Amino acid sequence: QVQLVESGGGLVQPGGSLRLSCAASGSIFSINDMGWYRQAPGKERELVATITSGGSTNYADSVKGRFTISRDNAKNTVYLQMNSLKPEDTAVYYCNADLRSRRWYAVTSYWGQGTQVTVSS
Repeated sequence: QVQLVESGGGLVQPGGSLRLSCAASGSIFSINDMGWYRQAPGKERELVATITSGGSTNYADSVKGRFTISRDNAKNTVYLQMNSLKPEDTAVYYCNADLRSRRWYAVTSYWGQGTQVTVSS
């Protein structure tokens, strides 16, 4: 079984920073793309940032210049460094990974349970 677990969320003041982590564990053969998504109350889930296995990144316009996605392939972990946080960044942040397990041939998308990020004074 594969599991993605996020950590690092919390309450922060506007202009502050947080670093989210997402560790994938279990019977993993390989991980392709990884990413972060977020969902605010009453809104649909939206893409925040993605990163390929080779390190190519993509960001939503709303977070460009403020957020940085990275990954440590040896640890099967993806990170999201969030700087200059704004109240509109408040949401539940979800980790995503497209990967192959050691027990199933197909590439499958997995999701973490989500971690709450609240930006408020």
